[in-house]
Amino acid sequence: MTTPELSGVTWRKSTRSGSNANCVEVATAARVVGVRDSKDPAGPVLAFGRRSWNAFVAGPPNRP
Repeated sequence: MTTPELSGVTWRKSTRSGSNANCVEVATAARVVGVRDSKDPAGPVLAFGRRSWNAFVAGPPNRP
């Protein structure tokens, strides 16, 4: 597995997290979305393909 290039990206956290330090940060690159712990910016990063990330953000489909 290759490591996606995430250097130089802008990391951001949800505005809903306010001043809370216990949250994750997200960054978008050409083909992936990276997620990391805001308390450990030099730590590991999870990388998701854009299609997978969009499905996650959209949530489960509405079911009758």
